[in-house]
Amino acid sequence: MPSSVLNVSVDCADPYTLCRFWSEVTGKPIPEEDQPGDDEVGFQLNDDTALLFLRVPEPKTVKNRLHLCLQPDVPRDEEIERLLGLGATLVNDLRDPDGTGWAVLADPEGNEFCVLRSAAERAATS
Repeated sequence: MPSSVLNVSVDCADPYTLCRFWSEVTGKPIPEEDQPGDDEVGFQLNDDTALLFLRVPEPKTVKNRLHLCLQPDVPRDEEIERLLGLGATLVNDLRDPDGTGWAVLADPEGNEFCVLRSAAERAATS
């Protein structure tokens, strides 16, 4: 029998603050028992998998070896603007003039993630 992914874990300096950012990104609630100052904070992405934030003493120093790719329900560019408003930063803009491509953003602690086109945008260009 194959293995299942239980958690996707992110090392960070402030688990609650970073979890709150990703909770806003995904629209998933943080459990009430998770509080500021906790060393481990997370929430369920779906029935089987959680996104978990773990306090570590060392800061991020290099590019992520693993990152999340987001496919928004709204147009990609609209979601990028929303995420920038939540505190993300634009790392690399790989959007093409024809509407294809993606953008690489970073969360408040510098962890990179991608924002892809929505399913509707992909369907319109395929």
